[in-house]
Amino acid sequence: MAKRRDQIRMSDEEMWAFIEEQKSMQVATLNRDGSAHLTTLWFAIVDGALVFETFTKSQKIKNLERDPRIAILFEDGVEYGELRGVSINANAEVYSDSEKVHELAKQVMIRNNPDVPRESLDEAAKQLASKRSGVVVRPEKVVSWDHRKLGGGY
Repeated sequence: MAKRRDQIRMSDEEMWAFIEEQKSMQVATLNRDGSAHLTTLWFAIVDGALVFETFTKSQKIKNLERDPRIAILFEDGVEYGELRGVSINANAEVYSDSEKVHELAKQVMIRNNPDVPRESLDEAAKQLASKRSGVVVRPEKVVSWDHRKLGGGY
C-alpha cells in the first residue's frame, strides 16, 4: 500500500495547473528577530518562477534584503477530502532596477487584470517601478497535496 504522502502528492503538471488557478499567494519572510512576516500578494509565473512586486520600503523587501529565504503557500478547499495546496521554499532574488521591476510588475498586472488593455498596464507598471522592488522565486523545495486523490477515504 502506498504511503498517504505519495497518494496525495501532485505531479509537476498538476502543481503548476493548481498554481495557475490561484489569484493570490501567501508569502512568508523572516523578520530580524526570526519571527515570520506573513502576507498575501498577487503574482505571475515567468519562465518557471513565481514573481511579484511590492513597495521597496515594505517589511517583506527589508526582510529579503537581509535574508533571502522565503516560503510561499497556495491552498484551497474547505472539507478535508477537498484540501489542496502547494508549499514552496526558496531563496528570493530581489531587484530594484526600475527596468527589471517594470517588466516583473507588467507580468503581474497582465495576469491579474485580463480585461485592461496591455498598453494601459504597461504604463501603470512603468509608474510603479520607481518606488517598488521586484522579486523572483525559483522553487527549490516543493511539497504538494491534493486530498481529492484519496477518493473520500481517510
